[in-house]
Amino acid sequence: MEGPSTPDRPRGLHVDGPLSREEARALLDRGAELLSAGEFAEAFNHYRRVIGFDDPEVTAAALLGAAQSRFRMDDEAGAVATWEAILELPETPTTYYAWREIAAARVRDGDLQGAIAAYREADRRAPLADKPEIANRLGWLAKETGNVRASRRYFARGRGSVLPLATYVIIGITIAVSMTAIVSSDGGLFYDALALHKRLVDDGEFWRLWTVTLVHGGDPGEPLFALIHLGFNMYALYLTGPLVEQIYGPLRMVLFYLVAALGGSVASFAYGTAEGGVGASGAIFGIFGVLFIASRLHLPMLDRRGMALLRQVGSLIVINILIGFSLGFVDNAAHIGGLAAGLLMGVAFPPGGVSTRGVAMRFIGSPLATVGAVAALIAGVAACMSIGFSAWP
Repeated sequence: MEGPSTPDRPRGLHVDGPLSREEARALLDRGAELLSAGEFAEAFNHYRRVIGFDDPEVTAAALLGAAQSRFRMDDEAGAVATWEAILELPETPTTYYAWREIAAARVRDGDLQGAIAAYREADRRAPLADKPEIANRLGWLAKETGNVRASRRYFARGRGSVLPLATYVIIGITIAVSMTAIVSSDGGLFYDALALHKRLVDDGEFWRLWTVTLVHGGDPGEPLFALIHLGFNMYALYLTGPLVEQIYGPLRMVLFYLVAALGGSVASFAYGTAEGGVGASGAIFGIFGVLFIASRLHLPMLDRRGMALLRQVGSLIVINILIGFSLGFVDNAAHIGGLAAGLLMGVAFPPGGVSTRGVAMRFIGSPLATVGAVAALIAGVAACMSIGFSAWP
């Protein structure tokens, strides 16, 4: 006989016979916990026990979990067969997710026409919030198969009325604060309060690690240089920020920007030679780093403009770093620190807004990769802060 039910061992897992609805639900919930924890084989066992339940909706949910478990165990053929089994059941909310997974699997197999057919089935069932993403995937597939007219139509649907609001808010706040500091007769107060004065960071004014991104130029007596500095940085963010939002979503765009700003600031604090620093270039280099990882590992499906920009990210990084080393007043430590933070964030978080073609990159974005990248970031920040405290006594 089976022992008493516990959260880690739901009743019914090792007992033959019909399950009650409560037992089936407990097994599904426990399977989801195990899947999130990376215990894929054990999760599969929990889901498999529920398959065949007399409610098609419950069985479909179990099949979806079992397929995800098999996929994570590198059994893609088994996963695809399990997703296809969902389609043999009466229509349920899970049918939509099965069509999406089948479409992505056909992309990985190079069956683009089959992927188009599957994504169309998914689009018929998709909630409104998901339709722009699926339209973008169909746009890329139509482009790859030579149907340029359909590609344009799908990409137009995918763009819809969605604006990169997170990027525009960051740009707006930065321009407002920087311009006030540039044109105000008391502009020096802004630099005194917000710039990365390293001795003041050493005294505990840690907010400067982020507020440094809000002021540009550094000397209120040189407004032309400040305007050029601000203009270059905001234009770079205007080009790249919306692409990050499209690939990862607005919340992660803000997270990446703040983490990259931190990475650039602590590197400048540790290795920068000047006592103070201003500007958002460290954070923007972090955005470059995120996009570089996306372009090399995740291979997101984007329209022509997005793909063209993504292909140029590596060159932009190299060119800007070389320019920085050729100019004596550029804080290269901030650039490299922000870039490193962005690269780690790209490894830690997989794209959530578009489909990807990174077939061999399942490790990237997995829980292990997330933990490793975040741990490396924390270790790097701690090391830079320790070096900085020693360098700016």
